Amino acid sequence: GGFVAWRAGGEKSDWSDSIAEQVADEAHWGEVRAVICVVSDAKKETSSTAGMSTSVATSELLAFRAKEVVSKRMKIIEEAIKAKDFEAFGKVTMMDSNQFHATCLDTYPPIFYMNDVSRSIVQLVHRYNDWAGEIRAAYTFDAGPNAVLYTLDKHVIELLALVLKYYPCESEDLIGDYVNNKDMVSKALAFELDSGLLQALEKSCSIRDIGDVKMVYCTKGGPGPQVLDASSEVFEFKVE
Repeated sequence: GGFVAWRAGGEKSDWSDSIAEQVADEAHWGEVRAVICVVSDAKKETSSTAGMSTSVATSELLAFRAKEVVSKRMKIIEEAIKAKDFEAFGKVTMMDSNQFHATCLDTYPPIFYMNDVSRSIVQLVHRYNDWAGEIRAAYTFDAGPNAVLYTLDKHVIELLALVLKYYPCESEDLIGDYVNNKDMVSKALAFELDSGLLQALEKSCSIRDIGDVKMVYCTKGGPGPQVLDASSEVFEFKVE
């Protein structure tokens, strides 16, 4: 649980040394929050496995990334986590997401995981951080269009209010189906965004159409797998 690093391994012939290793537990930096914007819940045109295979075979940028970049950035982000340095954590998170998707474009034929809505979220986050004069939010996209936005607890309501303004729900009556955390969404709806921030965003960001973001999840890091007793079961299994 908590913050975990995937060690590449490769020294053992069976790759049993390619393992997940905890960098810090969930209590170490409990202020970190995630706001997840589901841009699409449809099946991807190019699966992660197929896309990576094609990138390995055709992208020179991916080879450079693996040799020259990944290990350096892993060191930076692990140190940032241990030091609770959100500025460094956020910067390397966004840079690495950008470079990953650059390798997708460098693949032949190119792979397009992000879409226009994804890119609008990137723009919004950078304009927000520029206005704040610090990194308050950091995006990352895996092999798909959905955004994970990291922030700190002291800024999460402001960030959620920003998301709700620029990626609106159909109506406030349906907001409980749009955002998973009712307490946070009520605070975000009542939050008054700074007029200077809104003025700064007007230059390069626009309110998107209803439905561009399908769902918003607000969450934080948690523990690893847990063994539950019968009192916690969700389904009742019967053997006939």
